[in-house]
Amino acid sequence: MKECLLDQRIAVLLSGGVDSSVVVYELARRGLHPDCFYIKIGPEEDEAWDCSSEEDLEMATAVARRFSCRLEVIDCHREYWDQVTRYTMDKVQAGFTPNPDVMCNRLIKFGAFDEKVGYQYDLIATGHYAQTEVIDGKKWLTTSPDPVKDQTDFLAQIYDWQLRKALFPIGHYMKDEVREIAEREHLINAKRKDSQGICFLGKINYNDYIRRYLGENPGDVLELETGRKIGQHKGLWFHTIGQRHGLGFGGGPWYAVKKDVAQNILYVSKGYEPLTAYKKDFRIQDFHFLTEPVEMTNVTFKIRHTPEYHPAHVEQTASGEYLVHASELIQGVAPGQFCVMYDEQHHRCFGSGEIVE
Repeated sequence: MKECLLDQRIAVLLSGGVDSSVVVYELARRGLHPDCFYIKIGPEEDEAWDCSSEEDLEMATAVARRFSCRLEVIDCHREYWDQVTRYTMDKVQAGFTPNPDVMCNRLIKFGAFDEKVGYQYDLIATGHYAQTEVIDGKKWLTTSPDPVKDQTDFLAQIYDWQLRKALFPIGHYMKDEVREIAEREHLINAKRKDSQGICFLGKINYNDYIRRYLGENPGDVLELETGRKIGQHKGLWFHTIGQRHGLGFGGGPWYAVKKDVAQNILYVSKGYEPLTAYKKDFRIQDFHFLTEPVEMTNVTFKIRHTPEYHPAHVEQTASGEYLVHASELIQGVAPGQFCVMYDEQHHRCFGSGEIVE
């Protein structure tokens, strides 16, 4: 944290997890007492979904009290279901692979929260593993030293004004270091496991989340190379391009390689590494630059939340549209995914665009 924070009004998004709790500690040890906010989402209706929000709030309350910070609950329930869920369901119905966590950051954590209360603050601090750097007077999103935990890909759709307000106090740490701080300071949630579910939805299974809104829509599963029927799927929206696990067909392994939404057909290829599961060239559209437009020619990129960055040569074909020529075959390139672009050293994050094909 290199920013001078003493004269800044800081809001911390405190989830009850270890990362955001160490954020409060990091600010408190510098003599700051930021206001803390717990964003409440929860299931759409009062039903028996396995949700840990009550425990989250208890943890957040204990951490805020420990560091003499005010805690307020902010209800973003309706905004989440109206905006993030609508985006997700529209995309999967069209046969795409959406990323609700990416849009949650833009629309909820730095969006709806700012409209409700964040506008009163200079900075909004979160527990993301990401950093910022001011270069020539402009604030850029830069990567965390922890390649496994780096979350710049989840932040690559936020607006420039949101980035200017963003503060990532633990972004310079490795995950193990954050755990060590939490244990050393005896934080109540020091040994608590990281959440693995969709943003704000706790333990709700992604397929259950989709099934709730779209139901099932059975169709044929065909082998791409021969047209032979392998079986039936329960809905194209339960599958993503590049998927191998969970297809449930004998005689495999099988990879999901293509969707025909009009005919409701899922195409698969057989083998451990079939070439049909890979691409080197693909198009992206609606590219969103984080700080400012830059010339992108030789870049690195990622298309999913993994530690790997792939080198590529990029051609601009129209406003906001690019043709990506990866230097190696990439597995599981799926329409709807965000392709996140970085400089050649995968240090500065330029922004992201949606994969078209």
